[in-house]
Amino acid sequence: MTYQDKLREIRKQMKADNVQAYIIPSADPHISEYLPKHYKCIPFTSGFTGSAGTLVITHDFAGLWSDFRYFEQGAEQLAGSGFELVKQKVQHAPEYIQWLNEKLDKGAIVATNEKLLSVLLGDLLTQQLSTRDIQLVSKDYLSPIWENRPALPVDPAFLIADEHIGQAVSSKLTEVRAALLKHQADHHLVSSLDDIAWLFNIRGKDVNFNPVVLAFALINQDHATLFINPDKLTAEEKVTLLKSGVEVLPYEEIERALTQLPVNTSIFIDPKRNCYAYAKLVPSSVKIIKETNPSTNLKAVKNETEITNTREAMLKDGVAITRFLKWVEETIGKTKITELSAAAQLRQYRAAQEGFVGDSFTTISAFRAHGALPHYSASAESDAEVIPESLFLVDSGGQYFYGTTDITRTIPMGITTEQEETDYTLVLKGMIDGCKAKFPKGTCGYQIDAITRKPLWDYAINYGHGTGHGVGYFLNVHEGPQVFNPTNAPVAIELGMVTSIEPGVYRPGRHGIRIENLVQTIAIEVNEFNEFYGFETLTIAPINTSIVKKELLDQSQIDWLNSYHAEVFEKLSPRLNQEEIDWLKEATKAI
Repeated sequence: MTYQDKLREIRKQMKADNVQAYIIPSADPHISEYLPKHYKCIPFTSGFTGSAGTLVITHDFAGLWSDFRYFEQGAEQLAGSGFELVKQKVQHAPEYIQWLNEKLDKGAIVATNEKLLSVLLGDLLTQQLSTRDIQLVSKDYLSPIWENRPALPVDPAFLIADEHIGQAVSSKLTEVRAALLKHQADHHLVSSLDDIAWLFNIRGKDVNFNPVVLAFALINQDHATLFINPDKLTAEEKVTLLKSGVEVLPYEEIERALTQLPVNTSIFIDPKRNCYAYAKLVPSSVKIIKETNPSTNLKAVKNETEITNTREAMLKDGVAITRFLKWVEETIGKTKITELSAAAQLRQYRAAQEGFVGDSFTTISAFRAHGALPHYSASAESDAEVIPESLFLVDSGGQYFYGTTDITRTIPMGITTEQEETDYTLVLKGMIDGCKAKFPKGTCGYQIDAITRKPLWDYAINYGHGTGHGVGYFLNVHEGPQVFNPTNAPVAIELGMVTSIEPGVYRPGRHGIRIENLVQTIAIEVNEFNEFYGFETLTIAPINTSIVKKELLDQSQIDWLNSYHAEVFEKLSPRLNQEEIDWLKEATKAI
């Protein structure tokens, strides 16, 4: 069945139900960023494989709303599908709601699978469409036409011993319950897979790149229930959870449990991380309290065990990155290298490290103009040969049993232009300024974002993505609540948070540059003005300096870079052979 055939079949069902528009979000009932194959509805329907987008289908139009990261990819993948790319002005904004209000007749019916809609988005749709008496209903038009739809994953999950994670499950539940008391909530529904993984010290492989397992949880002051496919856990693991006060019930039982909540009680639900359909199962006599999951904030602040183990993961990752950079430098021009073969070679170096589990996301291996696509993913069709000129951007990460990594290095491949060298140096300036920032307690991410962008703004250059995102502990590579981007999100940067700093410059059709390190928030000093925080750089890997225009750096930036490279050499050299040590010594020499 072609994409146009699927579109026709969806419209047939819409017509039968008198539905004027059908919305397909990129989500699952856990409102995940990365999806199990069973819920990859947008690729199935349209062929678009980007991680962010929404399909909207009417009887005479079908569009994909997506942001600037996917403009080129979207246009290419949607060609001939019957869907058009609609370019969003603001990243993650549901701009299609306004379009529907303008497009549809008053009193029209809009359908969507409400299991794939967050509570926040469901409320927003209902509210904004109701201004024109447009009704929102729940329909699943994909299951009837999805032949051989992938089943929900059945791979086993596993528990991580408390001593390897730094905090017992019972202790985490106590912290969550204390937060529920503050909000006067009797029950708490947890759907987000990263929160469940953190809360119950459980990991799995139900989603590519993220070591999570499909599950829901209901927590009250006396009891905690984990709703999961029981075959995913051994009898011994179930006993371990029971000793921590956690009962295990089948995955699908969550729906019955929600409908049977006691009358005149209250339930705490994160509107961004729970689905609209399940919130509607809650009896009308139960008060819904909508706030961010307590575990979201708790897991963002890493404990000493997690930080210690993450440092070890960064060193192992640094060894792999060093070997990869050496391989690229010594192989280019002698043996054919392509974007895909380079990514495969990097994975081999990571896989050789003890404790390696897998990649933390699809490696962005982007040569020359492909680097100007911030979320480029090389395919057999697009796989470019890397030759001794211009720039090669590699954004990658690893999952280790004791940490998650995310690193970007842009590699000069030979002949470079004046503009490439200037852009590279400005990105490096921004990354350094972000990493060495000192700021008062209470500072939010948008303030760090501005500090990082200033060296680029001074040259009237900007980039469209955020400067940084939180990173989990052997968990999701994208983790909240903190984010370094221009939106004035009122989330303070707290001690122990691990966040990326990754400015960039993207010139369409020419080149892209991004340099990224992960940092941990640490205490710097206390004085009469405030407590002041700063960052410890966790990523330990060389940054290419061959095309740095030193005259564009100030002395503090030069000092930071030289100090960082001295640390890289000191920490990585004991883990390398002599040939690798010699290469690293040259790569990290002071400028």
